[in-house]
Amino acid sequence: MDFEQKKLMRQEKEIAKELAKKKKIKEYIIFGIIIAVIIGGFVFVGVKFGKNSGFEASVLPVNAISDSDWIKGNKESKITLIEYSDFQCPACVSYYPIIKQVIDSYGDKLVFAYRHFPLSQHKNAELAAITAEAAGRQGKFWEMHDAIFNNQKEWSENNNAKELFVKYAGDIGLNIEQLKSDMTSEELKNKVKSDLNSGISAGVNSTPTFFLNGKKISPQSYEDFKNIIEQSNSSNL
Repeated sequence: MDFEQKKLMRQEKEIAKELAKKKKIKEYIIFGIIIAVIIGGFVFVGVKFGKNSGFEASVLPVNAISDSDWIKGNKESKITLIEYSDFQCPACVSYYPIIKQVIDSYGDKLVFAYRHFPLSQHKNAELAAITAEAAGRQGKFWEMHDAIFNNQKEWSENNNAKELFVKYAGDIGLNIEQLKSDMTSEELKNKVKSDLNSGISAGVNSTPTFFLNGKKISPQSYEDFKNIIEQSNSSNL
């Protein structure tokens, strides 16, 4: 085999290697495109179903009032106070009279929203939240809210908490049969879950947790609330 033939064979081998390399690159590109299409499909499905899953998919803002919120005060106010609370939480019942004082003091200068955040360690907290929502269907959310907090020691660890909630419902003049029916409503259960999920998204991990105009605050007393609200109000003037 002469020199020219050897040279030609080497060139053929190099060409074959180059073709094999290009083929492998092409396979990688095709594989990458397939993976991208699959991922894109998952994203599309996630977005599609997320938009159609009702309360469970929604994330309530902490800097504004939602149509699903239970509020007191003036909805058009520039001062927005949102509480994430657990009816069975001892700290929440301690803040309950303080919040009432804040609401009474500021009147229509403030809007206050109560959102549910039932903690898993409190066995009756979720049921209490659903009961309050059921009372809300009869226009008496706040009356049941007050009754549940005022009687927390009675029902907190009681194995028959539902019977006590029904008793409170009778005391505030609710239709008992309607209340019992509404307490099994998936819509109301999802409303409580929606509040809980929005709190988790906002970084809530304990109760009560407060947000003033979207900013997390940690007041310990009525005076703390007053000072924080006044400071916030003056900075927005």
